[in-house]
Amino acid sequence: MTSRLARPIAILLTVFFPATASAHTGVSDASGVLHGFAHPISGLDHVLAMVMVGVIAYHLGRRALWAVPFAFVSFMIFGGWLGMVRAPLPSVETVVALSVVVLGSIVAFRAPLSSVVAVATVGLFAVFHGYAHGHEMPEDAGGFLYAAGFAIATASLHMMGILAGAAIERLGAQHAAIFFRSAGAFVALIGFGMTTGLI
Repeated sequence: MTSRLARPIAILLTVFFPATASAHTGVSDASGVLHGFAHPISGLDHVLAMVMVGVIAYHLGRRALWAVPFAFVSFMIFGGWLGMVRAPLPSVETVVALSVVVLGSIVAFRAPLSSVVAVATVGLFAVFHGYAHGHEMPEDAGGFLYAAGFAIATASLHMMGILAGAAIERLGAQHAAIFFRSAGAFVALIGFGMTTGLI
């Protein structure tokens, strides 16, 4: 199991973490990265959706183990750019909340998605998540470094989902299935509450 996870995690680290390694170490630069990093982990909707993406990637396995998280982060960066330039995108908060419902439901029902459908699904939602991040970028934060920050945070949350999936599966097939279904249903219910304004 460890060797199965090592490659996708190494790929994600290689792709996303060098963005800050090449950055200047000035206070404003560090502030931009930190602001970007903090934004995804400060919202429950973002955290739940991104962890679910990692769990879905783990369930699909093989190439999807890295392709699904990579697609999310890539489309999210594009969405972040749209948000930074204030391009019109309707119903952002609603779609972000709806993504929690859909992704939680996929985990709860162990939906038999193909890798292509999974990439398309997470990619669509990622644009809206990224738009929310970019639209709320502080004025004193550089766009590139801010984007690097929320990309790193997102990739980290995806890896948490992958590792959580691996850990839960060690409980045994029966117990793991119950845990996955319960966790996915709980996340979907939270997303429903967010979508309807109850939360």
